[in-house]
Amino acid sequence: MCAIAGIFHYGTPKPVEAARVERMCDAMVHRGPDGGGVWTAPGVGLGHRRLSIIDLAGSPQPMASVDERAIIAFNGEIYNFRELRRELAQAGAQFRTDGDTEVILAAWQRWGVDCVKHLHGMFAFALYDRAARTLFLARDRLGVKPLYVAHLSDGSIAFASELKGLLAHPLLRRDVDPLAVEDYLAWGYVPDHRGFLKAVEKLPAGHYRLLHHDRALASPVQWWDVSFAERRKGREADLSAELLHLMRQAVTSRMVADVPLGAFLSGGVDSSSVVALMAEASHDPVRTCSIGFDVAALDETSYAAKVAGLFGTDHQSGTVGSEEFREIDRLAAMFDEPFADASALPTWRVCALARERVTVALSGDGADEALAGYRRHIFHAREEAVRHMLPAPFRNRVLGGLGALYPKADWLPRPLRAKTTLLSLADSGEGGYARAVGITPPELRQRLYSPDFLALRGDYRAEMPFEATMRQAPARTGLDRAQYADLKFWLPGDILTKVDRTSMAVSLEAREPLLDHRLIEFAASLPQRMRIRGRQGKWLLKQTMRRYLPDDILFRPKQGFVTPVSAWLRGPLAGQARAIAAGASLNQLGWFDARTIAKFADDHIAGKSDHGRLLWQLLMLDRSLRNLGVI
Repeated sequence: MCAIAGIFHYGTPKPVEAARVERMCDAMVHRGPDGGGVWTAPGVGLGHRRLSIIDLAGSPQPMASVDERAIIAFNGEIYNFRELRRELAQAGAQFRTDGDTEVILAAWQRWGVDCVKHLHGMFAFALYDRAARTLFLARDRLGVKPLYVAHLSDGSIAFASELKGLLAHPLLRRDVDPLAVEDYLAWGYVPDHRGFLKAVEKLPAGHYRLLHHDRALASPVQWWDVSFAERRKGREADLSAELLHLMRQAVTSRMVADVPLGAFLSGGVDSSSVVALMAEASHDPVRTCSIGFDVAALDETSYAAKVAGLFGTDHQSGTVGSEEFREIDRLAAMFDEPFADASALPTWRVCALARERVTVALSGDGADEALAGYRRHIFHAREEAVRHMLPAPFRNRVLGGLGALYPKADWLPRPLRAKTTLLSLADSGEGGYARAVGITPPELRQRLYSPDFLALRGDYRAEMPFEATMRQAPARTGLDRAQYADLKFWLPGDILTKVDRTSMAVSLEAREPLLDHRLIEFAASLPQRMRIRGRQGKWLLKQTMRRYLPDDILFRPKQGFVTPVSAWLRGPLAGQARAIAAGASLNQLGWFDARTIAKFADDHIAGKSDHGRLLWQLLMLDRSLRNLGVI
């Protein structure tokens, strides 16, 4: 796992200062503390920071092909590199190293832009072809590894694994995109279709860009997509056997490393399944770690300990409490762009705990999106059934009217909190699911913004691109479309961003076997009843894993990595909540109505409403703006 950075000039091939590229890489030294390098030629420069995982001494980067025609800076892991190496060698390719980087170079020389279709793994890389005078930027299928691209004031392009690499370039403009603020307030992160700074964009997952010195800027090209339009046929036993085979294949391929390896273990279905298959494939005890909370209702370490005992793992656990929020500035600095998923804090801590003993850790991320494991998937499937039964005018007028009148009663038991459900049913399937995924709904954002910001935002709403993703999905049902949007929107923007930044902050490589693209494609083809049955999501996965895991692990209510930020902002962090309302830094931007924020904070502290996530969003926005030098 590494960091890459570089500069590319259009038109006249201006010289690229190696020291400038080196400074961009050094801003991301945490991603690659084991070494670095820079390569430049007229009009182009590539830089690299390395975290050594495979071929520890033999694969320095940037790396040139044997004939020195192509040069690459690569971040990630190619899990099928040995099979590809044999295939390419049989076709005449020569190799000087034992790692996966040189395999990408050989694949480029044989297949060109189609080389990415042969790569199984997580990656973001920049490859310069000296003969064709092209720069090839590519990102893996699901977006496990990031790649930021900036348009600089001199007309050139810069790229980096993190925004902080681009911030090290003196020509980067730091103007905030107001539509990114709207996106952030809706979702709690800035989705991949937008950069927080106007001059910066992200290469989308499953896309590449081919840049030429003497041509206009090329748009991203999609090279992979997942389809929910087909349905796999077969008996449940046969589908279960195929799922288990794909999971075993995914786990064992990600256990290849020349450094110590372990796993995150939360005690949930997904991480427990990964650990079970690791234990099955390993001669030695698997190193596992977990993090709990100082709020008993949200602490799952006892389940993690139970699974660790079942498989005889070498287990370690820790606890996160409200005092950890003294590190809020460090947390904000990891992400550069504002990021309000409060589970980033315990994720960072579990990564740090893992890094004490290992350099690579496997996680259970991806199964919820692929196999319908979120509670919202079950609700959405039920709501879609109601939408099909009730005509849209009735839903809009009657249910929408009731939803508008129904109080936001956060203190009531969950079954009685009907406001969100009524508003969701009144909307389209796409609009209802966007409401389920979002953090701050449109009507609340409308109250929060100042008149000046509303004018800047114009007619745009953050839900628009999400709903468009659902409408355009290759899918059959509403659940299909919801899962597709999760894989395209939520997964790279929130989950994978969180794991990448927090793991890389402590120089730990995180691998996600349940995001193997063959497993994702198989899951997308499953009949809906193999994903959701009754009140159970991930049906086929749970049935498959009953041979390894007890029912009280498989079928207990899903908890998730829920951080008790709302309780903390009423208790030990109430001062932080009041500081957000009184903060002059956010107020000076003129984006928000200060009185509305103050009321939200007072109502939250008094227990009248639950605005914990919104207050946390505003707090992280404030810290991010400070780190970026905007305020």
